[in-house]
Amino acid sequence: MKSFVYQDSTIAFVTAAAQTCLLLEHADEHAREELTEQLLRLLPVLYLRTRLLEQTEPMLEEEPQRFVSEEDYNYTLIGIRNVYGQDDAYLDVYVDRGVYTDEVQTAYISEGLADIYQELKNMAAAFQTGEEAIMNDAVLLCREAFDEHWGQKVIAVMRALHALSNTAQDEE
Repeated sequence: MKSFVYQDSTIAFVTAAAQTCLLLEHADEHAREELTEQLLRLLPVLYLRTRLLEQTEPMLEEEPQRFVSEEDYNYTLIGIRNVYGQDDAYLDVYVDRGVYTDEVQTAYISEGLADIYQELKNMAAAFQTGEEAIMNDAVLLCREAFDEHWGQKVIAVMRALHALSNTAQDEE
């Protein structure tokens, strides 16, 4: 049996994560409509690939190193914010562990995507070490973070991007 890190589902997830990171790192090189379209194609794949990951157990006693600095995070956030401008903000209903509240909050596409980027980039950078135990635990940690928070962010950002995409089409 293949090791977890070399299973098809893991490789497909890491590939989708790397594509997402690359797009987000260069977000400000795209027009809003182009970036929105690419994200609406990529984010569902990322979500699905994450859900399809096999279960694994940690191999190390401590968590893998975090690679994304505050500067990296802010660079990505600002690049995305610059693309979306005044359309960056959207209204969202907070969900905590599957429990909906009636409290509507302002959320930001750029923040949601930067949070997703941070989790994915930390995993991808750890994966590049080539050390199986580090790779295993990095993917495991990223999957746990998906369950805890960034999976919801993918869905919320997709909803906001979908609305933007339809607004842009209506204006044409």
